Amino acid sequence: MDKLLYFISPENNDPEKLKSLLENHKEIKFVSLVAVDLGNNNTDEKIPISIMLEDIEGFLKNGVQTDGSSVYLPEIAELNDAKVDIIPDLNVKWFIDYNYSFIDPETNLPVGTLLIPSFLEHSGKFVGSRSVLKSAVDAFKKEVVNLFDNKSLLDEFNINSKDEINEVLLTTATELEFWVQTPGDKADFEHLSTSQILKEQYWKRTVGPVRSALEKSLMILDNYDYEAEMGHKEVGGIPSSLTKDGKFTHIMEQLEIDWKYSTAMQTADNELFAKDLIKETFVSHGLDVTFLAKPIEGVAGSGEHTHVGVAVKLKDGSIRNLFTPSDMSKYFMSSIGWGAIMGLLKNYEVVNPFITSTNDGLNRLKPGFEAPVCIVSSIGHQVEVPSRNRTILAGLIRDFNNPLATRFEVRVPNPTTNTYLATAAIYQTMLDGIKVVTESGKSNNDLEKEFSKAAGEEGFYLEKDRAYRSEYDVFEHYTEEERNKLFGIPPATVWENICNIDKYPEKLKTLIDNDVFTEKIIASFKTSILMQWTAELKNRIIPSNIDLVRQFKKIHDMDYATDLDVVNWEKVNRLRYYLMKDSLNQKSLFTRIREGINNEEYDIVSDLQIEMSEKVILLKKLYANYKRNLFETC
Repeated sequence: MDKLLYFISPENNDPEKLKSLLENHKEIKFVSLVAVDLGNNNTDEKIPISIMLEDIEGFLKNGVQTDGSSVYLPEIAELNDAKVDIIPDLNVKWFIDYNYSFIDPETNLPVGTLLIPSFLEHSGKFVGSRSVLKSAVDAFKKEVVNLFDNKSLLDEFNINSKDEINEVLLTTATELEFWVQTPGDKADFEHLSTSQILKEQYWKRTVGPVRSALEKSLMILDNYDYEAEMGHKEVGGIPSSLTKDGKFTHIMEQLEIDWKYSTAMQTADNELFAKDLIKETFVSHGLDVTFLAKPIEGVAGSGEHTHVGVAVKLKDGSIRNLFTPSDMSKYFMSSIGWGAIMGLLKNYEVVNPFITSTNDGLNRLKPGFEAPVCIVSSIGHQVEVPSRNRTILAGLIRDFNNPLATRFEVRVPNPTTNTYLATAAIYQTMLDGIKVVTESGKSNNDLEKEFSKAAGEEGFYLEKDRAYRSEYDVFEHYTEEERNKLFGIPPATVWENICNIDKYPEKLKTLIDNDVFTEKIIASFKTSILMQWTAELKNRIIPSNIDLVRQFKKIHDMDYATDLDVVNWEKVNRLRYYLMKDSLNQKSLFTRIREGINNEEYDIVSDLQIEMSEKVILLKKLYANYKRNLFETC
């Protein structure tokens, strides 16, 4: 396996070098252009490598054409104008994906497919998720350089002239959490919940196939130059069982894998490919993997905390972190840092739809599981004491021994988040705050005062009736009513989140600025997410809940039943009827949701979905209470 080529760096992406490289690696039989639409779906094809090599210059320039059926771009690539080109990105790393179960008889090596991250082009314009991030990065870099016409900014970062700036560096990193389990096993909620409360799994030793798959995943990631930093158990899970023949079974564990930061685009590409690598590695060890944000109701979900940083590289080779203050012992962060976090939080209502756009994602964002639901940040009680408040939306990360490490950790994303669109939205809103703060000429102390203001106090940028900083546990220190008043009411459904795009036109302008999120892109995204929301609700969530209702049957024997058993069952049965059973005079909750979707009454559907979620959770609790008093429950 030492002969395998795992990746191709951007400097080798010119035709001559590339042709020579591929001709020397005959095990690479196919090429696939990987593009990502606005619904977070990525393309995959098997194009014989010989076709690419026949006209490599033309292939790199023009890519491949599709009829648009391979991607979902509503209101852009419609049926009457569906031609979409997939154009290779020559400025990022390319990966070789190996099929280890198919050995090429010619080379005696696994058959490989060259994966080329690519852009989607329609009618001469780039329209996919990767192109949105590219536009955001390009705009951010240009705008930041122009800000250094401001002498006070030059003085703050000890730069003589903006001409000294060689490059603006946007660094990003994600932390990938996921669940693994033995195929076919079902979650035992009470065991999982108890284990979580007792912290029995968090950072504990992995054993058996989980250990093997985790270690192998880290090693494979390093083959692709990810520079894996850590793999460990997360808070969720239960101990596995060992059979008489020495095999592990009933595996259900939550894990996390981290690797080194990179540029914004490369980070998103790395994550996309890493998920496939990790999943295939665990599957090869007989384990299922899910990257769902909330695969098990009532137990901790999986997050994907996203770290963002900004620096400039000067022509002399030195680097200045633009979030690090001139004196780390005196200030929390620089003026640009203050602007970045203010811009993100002030405009977060229009960022959130691009971070949490699924039913699954919103299921994770509920109080009680360390998942952030409030638009609030923590920077530390004192300058000399860095904050690690896990209850906030975005926090300041500092290392006194490493000024280059200063960054923000956005804790809301999950493994199903479209990292391209989310990162673009984060940097766009940060840029808005940075520009306002730079133009304001406010001192560092004034900026800290602005960010720390109480609700009801006027600010030069932040909204009067909101607070944006808390060093407390926001779930313990405030009631739900206080949280909603101070930090805003979080959306409970995908529809509520989508509506924020239209509800806050002034905030939406921060995304549209520099034509990063164009009106067509936003319209297409909204249509795509609306379709996914309603289709999943109607065709997956309701049928799944119907199955659940049918499973909850009367099981008490009247010869041994007590009056309490009868009362408990009646509570369960009344709720079953309300959820699922229609009559001539009354329609069930499930039916009303389906009809609302058919009639496009989305406000009603959203309210009914919230009610359905609450009722199903109540049904589970009532049935568990009913079974608890019975001798036999089979």
